[in-house]
Amino acid sequence: MRKCAELCVGLDVTCPNEDCRQWINYEEDNNCTLIAVEKNKDMTLQEVGKRLGVSLVRIKHIEDKAKIRMKKRMRYNNIIDTF
Repeated sequence: MRKCAELCVGLDVTCPNEDCRQWINYEEDNNCTLIAVEKNKDMTLQEVGKRLGVSLVRIKHIEDKAKIRMKKRMRYNNIIDTF
């Protein structure tokens, strides 16, 4: 975990750095995606959507697009065979 996240956890404060790439507007997880993942482990798409302020459907679209990009990258790097 990054030092800034460790500091927020140690002090039990929300992250004030809105410019941070890991920042989310969700105070229950100290406004940090790293803390959210560490604290909650596996989350449903609905839980992720709640933290990011978007719908379940939008999270599903993002997940599908990410999977496609990962498969392309893996094929490009000869990690998996083409389908």
